[in-house]
Amino acid sequence: MMLHPDLMLTLANERHRELIAEAERSHLLATARAARRARKAPAVRGRPAGSLAPCEPSAAVPARS
Repeated sequence: MMLHPDLMLTLANERHRELIAEAERSHLLATARAARRARKAPAVRGRPAGSLAPCEPSAAVPARS
């Protein structure tokens, strides 16, 4: 069975749009999961919560004069 070239182009474009939509959905779900995990995690004092260094020193250091 021969398909018309315009029909083949339309089918290919629809499939391409479906793949893009699926990728966007999975990206949005992953972002939502990461945000939910970040909200859920309790802040524990003395243990860094993220990739940044803690603002407070971990041990008391005498001031230099």
